[in-house]
Amino acid sequence: MSGSVAPVRAELTVAHAALVDSAVEILRGRRIAVLTGAGVSTDSGIPDYRGEGAPARTPMTFQQFLDDDDYRKRYWAGSQLGWKRFDAARPNDGHRALAELEIAGGAGGGVNGIITQNVDGLHLRAGSQRVVDLHGTMDRVRCLRCGQLYARADISHRIDELNPWLADPGATALGPDGDVEISSVADFVLPTCGACDGVLKPDIVFFGEFIPREKFVEASALVQKADALLIAGSSLVVNSGIRLLDHATRRHLPVIIINRGATKGDSRATLKIDGGTTETLVALRDQLLT
Repeated sequence: MSGSVAPVRAELTVAHAALVDSAVEILRGRRIAVLTGAGVSTDSGIPDYRGEGAPARTPMTFQQFLDDDDYRKRYWAGSQLGWKRFDAARPNDGHRALAELEIAGGAGGGVNGIITQNVDGLHLRAGSQRVVDLHGTMDRVRCLRCGQLYARADISHRIDELNPWLADPGATALGPDGDVEISSVADFVLPTCGACDGVLKPDIVFFGEFIPREKFVEASALVQKADALLIAGSSLVVNSGIRLLDHATRRHLPVIIINRGATKGDSRATLKIDGGTTETLVALRDQLLT
């Protein structure tokens, strides 16, 4: 499996270890659908939207991006500056633990797939085989006019050619979607579609944009075929996560939530573990695969 992040072998507190033991009792021998949020990737250096200590952000909406060249310039300039750092992120031990549980299949607790709200592609890079990226992925770019798809690396190269003055300032803070704040974009030249000269947009779901129906159907199918739902690193503020939780609770599936701080699903969880996702997922893997 890929990745160069140092392994995590944190000692769990007695209380945390006891909760992991309880989760193992619930999950052992079951097919597990997994829903992950930004908290799973924080140990890979990608910040969280809503976790403890996360700065307040006002993300660009899809309508703003669609309606205004200035918004598009601001998005693409900031995204270009953050892309290389975002792309350099590597899977952490939590990602790898989930991949190993999926590959192990029914050997004492198997993951039947990952549903992720993240756009970083780290689950695939960690070795997970069935990943539903509910909110899209940053490594693809789509034309809004003709639908042509491009590799993000190719568009990044084109932006460099169009804007040789644009340099990474280094000190700016990376955002959860691989963007940074930039002060002036007046001279920025937007990339356009090579096929039809249309507007290009990263193949991710912006705020105010609907999740593609086929993605949610695929995610729901994973929950439908599962015997348990494991939610890791999501505060469940986004409606898609709550809908999947609803699906699981209607089927009376056990639900395990791992997250630092409260989530909107805590009252319906079979078990809530208030702690870091990486060390908790590693501990779960170690027990479920023995």
